Amino acid sequence: MSQLEPLIADLALILICAGVMTLLFKSLKQPIVLGYIVAGFLASPNMPYMPSVTDGHGIHIWSEIGVIFLLFSLGLEFSFKKILKMGAAPIIAALAIILAMMYVGACTGELFGWSQMDCIYLGGMLAMSSTTIIFKAFDDMGLRKERFAGLVLSVLIIEDILAIVLMVMLSTLAVSKEFEGSQMLNSILTLGLYLVLWFTVGLYFIPMALRKLKPLMNEETLLITALALCFGMVVAASAAGFSAAFGAFVMGSILAETVEAETIEHLVAPVKNLFGAIFFVSVGMMVDVALIIEYIIPIVSIIAAVILGQTILSTCGFLLSGQSLKTSMQCSFSLTQIGEFAFILATLGTSLGVTSDFLYPIVVAVSVFTTFTTPYMIRLAVPAYNVVARVLPAKLIAKLERITDEKDEQAPDELQQIWNSCFKRFIFTMLINSVLCIAIMAIMYYFGQPIIESMVPAEWVHPVTALIGVVICGPFLWMLMRAGGDSPEVNKLWYSSPHWRVRLTAYGVLRIVITAIFVSFFVDYAIPWTSWLGIVALIAILLFIFHSSVLEKHSNKMVKNFTDNLSARERLKEQE
Repeated sequence: MSQLEPLIADLALILICAGVMTLLFKSLKQPIVLGYIVAGFLASPNMPYMPSVTDGHGIHIWSEIGVIFLLFSLGLEFSFKKILKMGAAPIIAALAIILAMMYVGACTGELFGWSQMDCIYLGGMLAMSSTTIIFKAFDDMGLRKERFAGLVLSVLIIEDILAIVLMVMLSTLAVSKEFEGSQMLNSILTLGLYLVLWFTVGLYFIPMALRKLKPLMNEETLLITALALCFGMVVAASAAGFSAAFGAFVMGSILAETVEAETIEHLVAPVKNLFGAIFFVSVGMMVDVALIIEYIIPIVSIIAAVILGQTILSTCGFLLSGQSLKTSMQCSFSLTQIGEFAFILATLGTSLGVTSDFLYPIVVAVSVFTTFTTPYMIRLAVPAYNVVARVLPAKLIAKLERITDEKDEQAPDELQQIWNSCFKRFIFTMLINSVLCIAIMAIMYYFGQPIIESMVPAEWVHPVTALIGVVICGPFLWMLMRAGGDSPEVNKLWYSSPHWRVRLTAYGVLRIVITAIFVSFFVDYAIPWTSWLGIVALIAILLFIFHSSVLEKHSNKMVKNFTDNLSARERLKEQE
């Protein structure tokens, strides 16, 4: 009889336990994720009365793949355009809630004398509510179409994005072992550059490639292609110093803007469900009843911190974003739990070896309890509001309720609206093209120059590298300097009054200066631009970029392809 590999036997055990528990929890109308956690506990060495897994390392690797698929699927459901259409309210509320709950979590950890890293990670775990659990609760209670439910789901999308940023920051913090403002700022800037670069490049090339390969695509090849792109970005993100989960999310968000997004999401769902189940089962395997009993006081305290912190501080966050008191309380009472990202952050802290062993089972226990209480907290929101309305002064209640209904604000005039629109477009153009120029400069320095060194004499290496870099950057430099400058909106502002001409002139000068800075780097790399020859070369290149119809043609073509790719999914839905 052949010997069965331990990993296969372990997989059989955890899937059997998961299958039984999910059916049980489904019949009890409870979140399936809790069934996975219970299944993990039953299959773990912490449960002595049942068979347990033997290859913990193999299960850990499979759980990491589960995190990759969970974040890839989250990215497929995400849309940058949706974030832009939400307005400022969800963003303000999400930022206020995350900062407040991180502070509450860190302070709670300090009360028990835990290490600084434990406190910081606990704060991050408490800051993220569970999208899956809240979505299911709204669905079961018939609240999906309520206004406050839409606002909550918008905030959860923002929280998911900020959770990715938080993962990167905590990873950096774990490596440095200390909090340094300059290092953290550098990590955030690097993260921003990485996101802009890959989203721009990916959204330009990937939809184009998928369109050309469409005759060769069936469900099987599309699934393999999507997973290849996902894991390719995972490798790229890891090489850049980010987490694998972050790379999976980035590729998911790029594919979310393609016309194949729904098909890919449908094809990936079974794979995500399998590996996601293994991840949540591995979370349950970390539950240690002895540790939970030992840390019952911290668990109860953290549960209280989550419920009270979310109901009070989140209400303030929603009020700050301009919501009425009743809507704010309905939103905040819906967020009184922690979920998937808490597990992912706990796994991150454990894998990096920067958090204590007791933190994982504590967070799981808190998550399980707050998951069960979520529907009851949602129902409690309106009665709690009625109590607050009776207790607080009538004038204060009236003022809070008028926040969204009776704002005494004057809408900006037409010219101001045009300027606001143009200014946002200018900033977006400058950001995208600056990042692309920086990326090209880095690629030419680290990869292009070694190749050029093997092909030309040593004295020509720098000039040739700089020349190729300028040529490649040409369309982006033209967009930095001139894109949108002759639009009808800009002309209307220019001819309306001197006030707008001053603003437009100042902005035009700023664009020329930024373009000159990039060009000066290339010129200085070839010849010192402070010399008369360098100054002549700098001025000549700037004049060529400004007047070049070739660069204008290429730039307009690239912008058209990008905007077509960005709106292709919406056009397809309109046609249907």
